[in-house]
Amino acid sequence: MSEPIPVSRTVDHGTAKLMPDVDRDRAWLLTVDGAPQSYVDLDAPTHLEFEYARRLGHVLDTAAEPGRPLDVLHLGGGALTLPRYAAATRPGSRQDVVEADRGLLDLVVDQLPLPADADITLHPADARAWLEAAPPDSADVVIADVFGGSRVPAHLTTVAYARAAERVLRADGVYLANLADAAPFAFLRSQLATFATAFEELVLVAEPGVLRGRRFGNALLIASHRSFDIAALARRTAADVFPARVEHGPALRDFLGDARPVDDENAVPSPEPPDGAFTIG
Repeated sequence: MSEPIPVSRTVDHGTAKLMPDVDRDRAWLLTVDGAPQSYVDLDAPTHLEFEYARRLGHVLDTAAEPGRPLDVLHLGGGALTLPRYAAATRPGSRQDVVEADRGLLDLVVDQLPLPADADITLHPADARAWLEAAPPDSADVVIADVFGGSRVPAHLTTVAYARAAERVLRADGVYLANLADAAPFAFLRSQLATFATAFEELVLVAEPGVLRGRRFGNALLIASHRSFDIAALARRTAADVFPARVEHGPALRDFLGDARPVDDENAVPSPEPPDGAFTIG
């Protein structure tokens, strides 16, 4: 009689639903307007269900020595999957979560409460505005997972935005962004060109089928001023249940081609996913 039941609520930017996973106790799928946003297992915060979330987890695991607390800034909240993961794998980390949809934050905190000992502060605000006002050199990692529906907002794709992220990161900090695109990858290439104006090192992680142009899908952009542990990351992503490829160096420069950085004046959102790409039911 105590089986969890779905929860649906109108939030600031659509209709959010929390649906229990019938196969895992206290595990929930969050969707907004039918698009899957997050998956959380309250009893197993290190369980990452979505492919892109697993890859973000691999980067967090290799960004510093195991267990070292980090100052992490999350742009985009969802069901707070990655903040829970970082709190479990790197106890003592200080984390800020910036989410434009206050109603969504309220729903998640009400229904899926955060661990009492997690140092996670929530900010209902626009990601870029908050980033531009944040103190410089204040974060070890910035994770951008911001989607308006199923598209990355245009104002989070520009040189000014990339430079704001670079300003907030410490000298050895790492920027991560969950993006989505398909061949011929005009958006993804433009983002690589954009972040190349602010960072010295770029890495791209994606499922091989996406990189071969076979389907629309997620790609993880990594940017930093220091050399990343490519070998460790490649081992983790290759051995994952959902294997991914790590591109960097000359191969990534070839992929980038003649793409140009994006200014605020010509910015557009990421492409609209094809029907069924990121929907369920």
